[in-house]
Amino acid sequence: MSAYLQRLTIQLAEGLGNVDETIRNRHRDYLLRAQQPDGGFAGRMGGSDLYYTAFGLRALSILGELYGPPAERTADFLRTQLRQHQTIVDFFSLFYAANLLSVSAGINVLEFEDLTWRERIAEFLNSLRRPDGGFAKAAEGHAGSTYHTFLTLLVFELLETPLPDTDSIGRFLDSQFDPEGGWREIRASKRAGTNPTAAAVATLKILDAIPEMCVEPTIDFLCDMQNDEGGLLANTRIPIADLLSSFTGALTLIDLDAGPELNWNRYERFVHSLQLGDGGFQAAAWDESHDVEYTFYGLGCLALLAKNKS
Repeated sequence: MSAYLQRLTIQLAEGLGNVDETIRNRHRDYLLRAQQPDGGFAGRMGGSDLYYTAFGLRALSILGELYGPPAERTADFLRTQLRQHQTIVDFFSLFYAANLLSVSAGINVLEFEDLTWRERIAEFLNSLRRPDGGFAKAAEGHAGSTYHTFLTLLVFELLETPLPDTDSIGRFLDSQFDPEGGWREIRASKRAGTNPTAAAVATLKILDAIPEMCVEPTIDFLCDMQNDEGGLLANTRIPIADLLSSFTGALTLIDLDAGPELNWNRYERFVHSLQLGDGGFQAAAWDESHDVEYTFYGLGCLALLAKNKS
């Protein structure tokens, strides 16, 4: 597993270890109920897919519950997906899920792949690099994406394959930075967002290349994203906080050694307001449903709270 993902998994698992066992078990049971007959996990539209399966495994992993028959069934599902991926998100979901199964359950999903698969995947990913230095989501994309550049770097780490020309990634992220704080997702974006900012900071931390001049404006930007609900907004145009932005924003502040600047009491009230009695989390106040992706983010928020709330 990549060093960044390994550190994150350990960080969240340690935090959840300090959460009440009744709460942990409630969400464990929710996740196990969410597993489909084919071993995968589905989103809200139904049908297992790689994206939600990776989130199901990530959530079980940080709870310390990724082993035994549920892990074996998911391995069977992943083996059916080895030839069907077409985007960076697909590659990331597949390889992260496979790595989690290897580390947590000792199951090697990729053991029968031929010897050239790493090279073929690296070649495909490199074909998504754009002249601006970033990586597009798919072949149709014309410009680099902050988020998909981050995912590409993680996929190369999971493949244990060096990513060429990391200097161009630094230049790309420089072009995405808003002088008032935070990063934009694509060059056409008019404002910075919490999630592209988290992706940029994580990428730069992996590359050990965070410009000092960006740190304080970014901390100020992320703190301003915390609203009266207690969670963080995705950007200034969206008035309602959500769990994804609340997780990535808080994690980024912690990574920038600015965790104490977040109001953790308000944050706690927000996170618990989206926790369902039978397990699982909603995305935001407007959400009338739930899924394994936002359950992972909710668990991640609980873990950060457990480690940082005084």
